[in-house]
Amino acid sequence: MILKLDHLVINSHFELDNSAQLFRALGFVLTPRGYHSLGSINHLIMFADHYLELIGLPERGEPLRRELLANPPGIDGLVFASDNAESTATTLRTAGFSVQPVQRFSREVNSGGEKGEARFSTVRLAPGSFSAGRVYFCQHHTPQWVWRDEWLQPGCIQALTVVARDADETGKQYARLGDTALLQVVSLAQWQAQYGDLLPLADDRESRFACIRIGGGDTVSVVAAAERFHLPLKQQDGYLRVAIPALALVLEFNDA
Repeated sequence: MILKLDHLVINSHFELDNSAQLFRALGFVLTPRGYHSLGSINHLIMFADHYLELIGLPERGEPLRRELLANPPGIDGLVFASDNAESTATTLRTAGFSVQPVQRFSREVNSGGEKGEARFSTVRLAPGSFSAGRVYFCQHHTPQWVWRDEWLQPGCIQALTVVARDADETGKQYARLGDTALLQVVSLAQWQAQYGDLLPLADDRESRFACIRIGGGDTVSVVAAAERFHLPLKQQDGYLRVAIPALALVLEFNDA
């Protein structure tokens, strides 16, 4: 398969409001809070054909999405696009992956004085298929209620860095899913040499999602937010990098 990015997920557990405040300060446009029928809450950062999702859990109430609590806060979801969830599930099973039943859910959307419903079908690989986090595919049945003009912003997600104990083997595992230029798999030593002064990582996980590179972005807002929130910041190799320790991630901004 040719893998097309649908979205990346940043898991905030019960601290979604704090994450939303920070990402707004960094210069991003956030959608209003959404409420999934599965029990999670979210804000989206919308680009032309993909997005970044800040997801969390309500402080009170059931149902709770237990899989969100199973992973630590941070980047915990890599989601590729699917035109047909059932066909994608069949393709993945044929390739030897363990796949969960297709899951269908929705959330209400209010935009431009109109009310609608965003509906999705997802194909999730079995937990533990990839040690860095959840990997799945998403079919949008109502994309017109996700990509709204009022929320679109310039820029795009250019890369996702995976830090792995065995970078070569981990890269091969992702390659079994299909072709994508999105992923950059590096060793822990490579991470520490390039990013360790901003966000040193412990050797306590087989692999993890650690850095999102974004093309474009308001670098003036990034610098101001880093100073306001006391976040590590560095200009290096043509990129502006800011670490968010509470979410164990680095955002890397490329003006190109």
